[in-house]
Parts: sequence; structure tokens; C-alpha cells
Amino acid sequence: MGRVVGEGRSSGWRFGWLWAAFAVSTLGTWLAFDAFPLIAILVLHAGATGVAVLAAAGPAVGALVAVPLGPWVEFRRRRPVMVAMDLTRFVAVLSVPVAFALGWLTFAQLVVVSITVAAADIAFTAAAGAYVKALLRGDALLVANARLESTTWTATIVGPPLGGAAIGLFGPVATVLADAISYLLSAAGLRAIGAIGAIGRGGAIGGGGAVGGSGQRAAPGGRPKARMRDLTEGWRHILNHPALRPLFVNTVLVNGLIMATSPLVAVLMLGRLGFAPWQYGLAFGVPCVGGLVGARLARPLVARHGRHRVLLVAGTLRACWSLGLAFIRPGTAGIVLVFAVQFGLVACMGVFNPVFATYRLDQTDPGRVARTLSAWSVSSKAAIAVLTALWGLLAGLTSPRIALAAAGLLLLATPLILPRRALTPQPEPGPVAALLPEAGPGGG
Repeated sequence: MGRVVGEGRSSGWRFGWLWAAFAVSTLGTWLAFDAFPLIAILVLHAGATGVAVLAAAGPAVGALVAVPLGPWVEFRRRRPVMVAMDLTRFVAVLSVPVAFALGWLTFAQLVVVSITVAAADIAFTAAAGAYVKALLRGDALLVANARLESTTWTATIVGPPLGGAAIGLFGPVATVLADAISYLLSAAGLRAIGAIGAIGRGGAIGGGGAVGGSGQRAAPGGRPKARMRDLTEGWRHILNHPALRPLFVNTVLVNGLIMATSPLVAVLMLGRLGFAPWQYGLAFGVPCVGGLVGARLARPLVARHGRHRVLLVAGTLRACWSLGLAFIRPGTAGIVLVFAVQFGLVACMGVFNPVFATYRLDQTDPGRVARTLSAWSVSSKAAIAVLTALWGLLAGLTSPRIALAAAGLLLLATPLILPRRALTPQPEPGPVAALLPEAGPGGG
């Protein structure tokens, strides 16, 4: 996979395996793009409200279950946690094609699997961020994040069109099976890294000692004791930070509004407008080349214009596109409109995401990484759940088009939340920093 700039041979090799595992699981995720809503619509004949409930229940309950996972992950070795979460997702997702083949698939099972995957996603993201932070030095932050972001958008370009074709050829659960297998392959790749004795608990470099990265005393077995205070430590760090606080509110709201409209677009295009699954996948997959371009531009743009200006401009522009989804029409004109909206949206996100992810880890000390990332993910998934449910209700009371227009108008106001002052510089004492960004546009 190549070596991250500025890192030693050992760290580069380990990052290469992690990058490969990330690429496989991300491709599986995007092959199964909106698979559960598609199954609910095409197999279980659910309407807009039912699809919205499915999309909301998983993140909502998964976020609730994941609240204690941040402190739990903080004081455990990262790689075994990541492997365990991959295997958990493999078993949960695999149950869907098995139940479908046996004729036992129900709406309730889709909800339970969605909840399990959502909780495992949060734990995996927290562990992966802390693991990479301990693996890479500050010089490689933006380079590594841009590569991971590029990988996400490459999978997004390839996955949905292939997934749509696979559904057309092999049935509605074919991509779910591929997604399950991708988690198994990811776990195998992570195990191939091997134990890294230099990376201890709490994000510290060096073996596990008597005190964790946050200064907690260890339990008799050498593992720091988790306290009730740890459940809220991530949120305290975010909300007390003058720049992370507005970025937190902005990203949670933007991701929530974008993801809340996803099931409504699926209902509109696959139901009322009569688009085929392959057309739906193509319309959302091909424009994601914009995200790949944006990720490649992130580093030179920061070098030329500075981190704050890039975040402000890209964060503003990414809010200007979604309103167009309210005007989708049947036929070629509708596909072209979706292409244009998605290309503009993901190009701006491709620039914003790696710069934002790098800054977030720059401003988080090693002893708080897992808890901060967990708190961010829990908040994001909870917001997605609440907004998805509200927008499903709004679509049921009015129409999907009106609900899409309302989300687009609200997104236009979100740039007002971005930090207006220059971002604080990277803290000098931090020995290492990097972050594995959330998968998919908005972290999906």
C-alpha cells in the first residue's frame, strides 16, 4: 500500500494493512448502498414511513448502546477491538441473506441488524482513530486522512453501480452478502498486522503502564478503571473547545440532514418515479468521483490558503446542493439533476472531511481519543436517527418532495455555525496524531 510520508518502515507497513482492511470493508459498505431500505421497499413492501423508521431505529438505539463503548475502548488494545467489531458486523449482516433464503426475513430483523451494526460501527471508529493516532506522526496526518478519504470516495464511485447491477442480476440481498464477507476480510487484514507491542492502552506509545493516557489509575490487572465521568469526557472535551464546538454542531447537523433525506430519495426514485435499482445506484455512485478529486485537492489547498479558509469555504459550499433533490423528475433529466447535485456535494465534502478530521485529532490528546470519537459518533448517529424519523413523518404528512425541500433549505443555514475565527494551531506537545475518518459521505 505504500508508506505514509514522514513515517518509519514499521508504521508504514502497519498502516498499509490497516488501509487495505479499510478499503475492503468500505467497498463492501458501498456495494450494499441503501441495501436495507431497498430490501424493505422491494421485498417487504414498506412505504416512506416504514423506510424512515428502519433508517432511524438503527442509529438511534445503536448510539444509545454505544455510549459506554468509548471508555471501554479507551483502555483496551485497539486492534483486537477492531477485529471483534468486524466479526460482530459479519455475523449480524450475514443473518439477513440467510433469513431471506429460508423465507424468514422480517422487518424486525432488519431493525435489529441495523442496531447491531450501528453500535459496532461506533466502537470500531473509536478504536481505529486511536490506533492510527498512535501509529502515525503529525507530519503524516493530512496525507493519511486524504488517502483514506480518497479510498472512501473510490469505493463510493464503484460500489453503488456494481451493487445496483448485482441486485438486478442476483436479487435484493446479493450486496448484503458481499458486505458481510467484506467485514470478514477486513478482520483478517487487521489480524495480519500482528501484535504491536509499542502501542499501549490509552493511546500512549510504549507498553501498558500503571497510568492510562488520561491519568487514570490502573485496575489490579494493569487496565485503567473506567469511571462514570468517562462516559461524558468526550463531550466535555468537544464542548469546552472553542473551535471543535461549532465544528461539532455543524457536522452533526449537516450529516443528519443529508442522511435523513436518503431514504426519501430512495422512495421517490424507486417508487413514484420508477427508476430501476441500477439507475439509482449509478446516479449516486458515478458523481462520487467528485469526492475523490476533492480529497486529492485537500492538502494543496491547505498549503496555499490555510486550514481555516479551506474549512470555511468547503463547509459553506457543501450546504448548497441538497435543495436540488426536491426537483427530481422522471427520465434522463432526473438522472442528470441527481448527477449534478451529488457531484457538487461530494466534491466539497471530499475537501472538507480530511482537513476537518486532521484538525479534530490535532486538538485531542492521546488519552481522550477513543472517548472523543465515540462521543462524536454517538451524537452523529443520534442526530441522524432523530432527523430521519422527523423527515419520514414530514414526508408521510406532506410528500417526499416537500420534506427534501425543507432539508435543503435548513442546510443553507448551517454555514453560519462554522467557526469564524482562525483555528487554533496544532499543539506542539502532542507526540502523534492521525484519524481514520468516518466512512461514506456524512459518515454513513
